[in-house]
Amino acid sequence: MKKPSALASALRNSGSTVAASPQLKPEAAPPPAQPRQPSTLSRLATKAITVHFPEGVRRQLKSLAAEEGRSMEDMVAEAFNLLFARHRKPEIAPRKLVS
Repeated sequence: MKKPSALASALRNSGSTVAASPQLKPEAAPPPAQPRQPSTLSRLATKAITVHFPEGVRRQLKSLAAEEGRSMEDMVAEAFNLLFARHRKPEIAPRKLVS
């Protein structure tokens, strides 16, 4: 059972009355959650790859991308493809060149 609040106790002691809280109807179970749609169509059928590096690494990558007029995503795709080539794997990271 819920413990009465200090305000409710003070009102009872003063002779005042406290209105009973209305009984809420139990709501029907919410419909099953729909799968989230990607925020853009370009993310359809992709998965995020999250990595953590010191802040300086991100800053340098962002600076290099700006110098080259490219996106950070494109720079990372190039790096993955270079790594794949070095290990004799297909270069499958899609490049998204910015116009």
